[in-house]
Amino acid sequence: MQATYATSPIPPQDRRHYWQEIISRTYFPLDITFAGGGGFNGSLGAWSLGPVSVSRNVSDGLLYRRHERHLLNEREECFLITVPELAEIRFVQDGRDVRCRPGAFLIERSHLPYEFSHRDPAALWVLKVPSSVLRARISRPERLATLQFDASRSTGALFVDTLRLAGARLDEMEEPARALIGKHLVDLLAMAVEADERVLVGHASSVRNAHLHRCEQFIRSRLADTELTPQTVATGCGISLRYLHQIFEAEGITVSAYIRNQRLLTCDALLRDPGCRKSISEIAYLWGFGDQAQFSRNYRNRFGCTPSEARAASRAPEA
Repeated sequence: MQATYATSPIPPQDRRHYWQEIISRTYFPLDITFAGGGGFNGSLGAWSLGPVSVSRNVSDGLLYRRHERHLLNEREECFLITVPELAEIRFVQDGRDVRCRPGAFLIERSHLPYEFSHRDPAALWVLKVPSSVLRARISRPERLATLQFDASRSTGALFVDTLRLAGARLDEMEEPARALIGKHLVDLLAMAVEADERVLVGHASSVRNAHLHRCEQFIRSRLADTELTPQTVATGCGISLRYLHQIFEAEGITVSAYIRNQRLLTCDALLRDPGCRKSISEIAYLWGFGDQAQFSRNYRNRFGCTPSEARAASRAPEA
C-alpha cells in the first residue's frame, strides 16, 4: 500500500490540522506544536513493506509529543528507526535527551512517552517495525531506544543507503517485492545494531555479555534445527552447560525458553506477513517445531490467540 500527502493544496489555515491527522494516521497518535506563527509546509510519502513500513517525511520545524494517554488503546509496540537527512533532530525519552544529526540514525519506542523535535526544516526517512518483527531478529530491542548508530560507514551506512535506494523505487514494485525489501531492511538494521558494542551493555560484565551475544547469534542461526538444545549451544559457543544457564538466568530467562520464544517470534512474523504463502504447519516445521499441536499451544500462550486467528487478523481489510 502507498499513501502520499502534501500540505501545498490545503488552505494555509487548515494545514496544521491536516498534518496532525496524517501523522497520527501514518505512525500513531501524537500531539504537535508547530514552530513560528506563520504558515506550515510538509509532505509525506508512506509505503507498506509487508509487516513493516517506510516513510519519507519533509516538513518545517515542529515538536511531536507522545503522552501516556496516547498509549491507552495501543496494542502492539513498534520501533521507529529515524534517519535525518536535513537538520538536526532532538529526541527525549525515558530521561534521555539525544540530538541526532545527518550521518546517524536513531531508534525510538512507541510504548513510552517521548518528545521529538526539529527547529529547522527537516527531511527524514522513517522505518516503522512492529516489536514482534524486530524481536525475531534482535534480542531485547528495548535496549536500543535513544541510541544513535553511525550511518557514515560499514553496515550502518549500508542500511541507510539501501533504505534510500529502495525508497526511490518502491512505487515501481508489487507487494511481494516490497515485503521482501522490508525483510532485507530489518536484516541490515540488525547487522548494524549487532556490530555496535554498546548493545552488549546489560546486567552482567562485559565478558559475560559477550558470551551472551555470541550465544544469541548461535541460537538464531540454528532455530530451524529441531535438535537444538542447551548442550548444543554450549558446545557450539565453547562454554560449559552450567555457565550457559548462568548467563541466561542473569537475564531472567532459561535457555530453552529463549529458544522457544525466538522460534515463536519468527513464526509470528511469517504468519502476519501478507506475502507469505506457507501453511501454518509448514511455518511451524520450518522453524524447529516438530509438532503442530505443540506449536499452536505455545503460540496461544505467547500471543493470546491461535496462529490461524493471527493470520486472519493480519489479512483483514482493517489491518
